Amino acid sequence: MKMIALWLGIGAVFLLWAYIRLAPSDPAKWHVAPNGEQNRDLEGGAVRAVETGPDGLAKLDAIARDTPRTSVLAGSIDEGMITYITRTKVIGFPDYTTVQQDGDTLRIYARLRFGRSDFGVNRARVEGWLALLQP
Repeated sequence: MKMIALWLGIGAVFLLWAYIRLAPSDPAKWHVAPNGEQNRDLEGGAVRAVETGPDGLAKLDAIARDTPRTSVLAGSIDEGMITYITRTKVIGFPDYTTVQQDGDTLRIYARLRFGRSDFGVNRARVEGWLALLQP
């Protein structure tokens, strides 16, 4: 009986992992413009608005694409907005970061998909990207 419970538990963990890794990311849901003028830390993310000049998105795009386990979900520099997916190393939890160029202002909205708290991971990633963006 204990072996059956063990195998059921292992199976449940595997199914959860598979769902987290394979669940589709709908651009209509995640590729949305960041809103707000003020920097805010959220329980599962962060919002930032920084003055970068008109080429901030292009510079940040190079930084984001160089970040491990990060890929583009939707958007482009020409569109003026890009949404990235960054996955955690072990389990592969997806975090979404949308970056929009609005004149000389770069608006960034980073958030988690699963759970309630990201333990500051999204905020730290955004602050790291912004630190690399500084001359």
